[in-house]
Amino acid sequence: MSGASGTPYAASVLRALLDTGESVDLVVSRASRLTLLDETGISFRDAHWQDDLREWLARGADGKPGGFDIGAGIERVRYWAAGDLAAGPSSGSYPVKGMLIVPASTACVAGVALGLSKDLLQRAASVTLKEGRKLVVAVRETPLNGQTLRHLVTLDDAGATVVPASPAFYAGATHIQDLVDFVAGRVLDAAGVEHRLYRRWKGELGGGTHTT
Repeated sequence: MSGASGTPYAASVLRALLDTGESVDLVVSRASRLTLLDETGISFRDAHWQDDLREWLARGADGKPGGFDIGAGIERVRYWAAGDLAAGPSSGSYPVKGMLIVPASTACVAGVALGLSKDLLQRAASVTLKEGRKLVVAVRETPLNGQTLRHLVTLDDAGATVVPASPAFYAGATHIQDLVDFVAGRVLDAAGVEHRLYRRWKGELGGGTHTT
């Protein structure tokens, strides 16, 4: 997680990964902690990360508690401090399937595109690219200036998949959580992870006559 607005997207992705039985290495940037506090009121603390993560993932996109229960799934999460450059994900020999940056700020996009590796998040992303593993970047910013667009093209050229956090409305969304889950589902689609977060388009329009 980087510091962009959109922590509900990250929560939805995390819940879905745990629901499928995946193990997760979690990195929360320093800026992301501030965003999480602003958007949820939760302080994410290294010493109490399990309690804080459980409280966060129990909330829906509306911020209300009690909407979800990840149960024992928390046991499949391994948390790494963003400043720990000796952490497992900082090495190409550490076995992982790929990496998802959700949400991705423009600062994070720039750092990864330029190969800065100023923290564990950026270092892990650089390792993911050099090892030829799947990197999905869910950029959450609008409008995008030319510099950021060039950085995104650089990431695409390097093999990353750029997924703008752009919800769609054809899936019959009736709540904010539906829109959040659509974006999370598209992130997981790009990563090749099965899920049931949204209703897929089947090429059929609803009843009535439609003209183009």
